[in-house]
Amino acid sequence: MTATANERIGFIGLGFMGHGMARNIVEKGYALTFLAHRNRAPAEDMLKRGATEAATARELAERSTIVFLCVTGSRQVEEIVRGKNGLKEGLKEGSVVVDCSTADPTSTTALAAELAPLGIDYADAPLGRTPKEAWEGTLDTMVGASDAVFARLKPVLETWAGRITHIGTTGDGHRMKLLNNFLSLGYAALYSEALALSAKVGIPPRRFDSVIRGSRMDCGFYQTFMRWVLEGDRDAHKFTLANGLKDLTYLESMANDAGVANPLGNAAKNSFLGAVTAGTEEYVPMLPTYVGRINGVDLAPKPKKD
Repeated sequence: MTATANERIGFIGLGFMGHGMARNIVEKGYALTFLAHRNRAPAEDMLKRGATEAATARELAERSTIVFLCVTGSRQVEEIVRGKNGLKEGLKEGSVVVDCSTADPTSTTALAAELAPLGIDYADAPLGRTPKEAWEGTLDTMVGASDAVFARLKPVLETWAGRITHIGTTGDGHRMKLLNNFLSLGYAALYSEALALSAKVGIPPRRFDSVIRGSRMDCGFYQTFMRWVLEGDRDAHKFTLANGLKDLTYLESMANDAGVANPLGNAAKNSFLGAVTAGTEEYVPMLPTYVGRINGVDLAPKPKKD
């Protein structure tokens, strides 16, 4: 069942990433039913594009053969699947649930085992890149699924992803995503501490950047990350500090389960924990604001001098 006419798509989570993904699915020919987000603007946009709205996850499941979830994490996914009027009450045999959140692999594999006796497949397809790429249909995704389920999902994934990697079986997508986020969020913590130390010894962010940018230490994530400190761009990377803390907590759990020491992951987690507890501005590139503040330096964005 890979033909457009044979798959009916359900989508839950019209947030920063999900809105663009859902828009691409419906505009590329798939019948799509969505569950409204608290913010009605994406829902109204999807209705104008020809999608239909469901009142409950159960109703959405009854109308769908493949259901995509793009929510915060495992707690929300579990409630959507298992809760009252949840997906489990409406999914038919032969359906597939695709979890695009960054989730705890232990929860992912438990949900897959719970749904398997009902003839329902479960796959994980967490995301890489930003809402801009979601809107353009060029996200990255790393997929945990059987070969047969992956082959079935791929035509739908291609509506919103430019780079699709079949990592392994169910749970492996989320494991790989946690490793990916360990690197990116670890860089964020490292950049923030380096910027604070740099400012403390008299080297301001622009001078710091003039050495790093274009060097072997430069990368796409660094350039995106620095747009807050250098330009005050709040929307440079719309991934919250709270979500970063959640992902590093999942990483810690995965490392504990594997019996692997994770001191750098714990250090990064503590940096994010401090920022979230202090109520620092919401997105990951704003972490230097907090790290600077606790070290007595001001890393709030400054206007560029002519």
